[in-house]
Amino acid sequence: MKNEQIKILYEDKDVIVCVKPAGIATQTHKVGIPDMESLLKNHLARQEERYLAVIHRLDQPVEGLLVFAKTPAAARNLNKQLTARGFGKHYRAVLEHIPNPPQGTLEHYLCRDARSNLSHICKADTPGARFARLSYRVLHEEDGHCTVEVTLDTGRHHQIRVQMSAMGCPIVGDVKYGGHASGSGRIALCAYRLEFLHPTTNKPLSFELP
Repeated sequence: MKNEQIKILYEDKDVIVCVKPAGIATQTHKVGIPDMESLLKNHLARQEERYLAVIHRLDQPVEGLLVFAKTPAAARNLNKQLTARGFGKHYRAVLEHIPNPPQGTLEHYLCRDARSNLSHICKADTPGARFARLSYRVLHEEDGHCTVEVTLDTGRHHQIRVQMSAMGCPIVGDVKYGGHASGSGRIALCAYRLEFLHPTTNKPLSFELP
């Protein structure tokens, strides 16, 4: 992926909003492997800018919208919004089965296994347990599959993938969580809409993929 292929939807002196392709990590410490952070730093270097802060992440196989901060002040503001649930993070996913009911809220406690890089549902008193909540609604059904819209209230590791699988509706292509492999090798999950307040002007910003 070359720098000129980075899809930037919005940029000013404070923030960059871009599209992360499936298969590219948001941030990685592996030498020689491109990620969105390094690609955007190269982009900024051509403008003689240096500062870039990762605000939130998407799983490597997931496509979607990300916002990065270009100043320390913007990073502090956006992180505060994220902590206070000030971000609107909306996803679309294709599930292998149709959830019952077709609309609802899922609440679990999740634990992450660092060695396997997988998360699983656990009890509230399990060491490392973190509360996870999302809302979903079915948009379209076809041939036993369905497209759902998912809105996150919390941002946990692999949260949507774990919680959808737990209700018997794994995401198409998500073999790590019970789904069947897809022909493309990708998982059918996209962060398609992102909403937040501009860290300097406080103006509401909203971005959406088709």
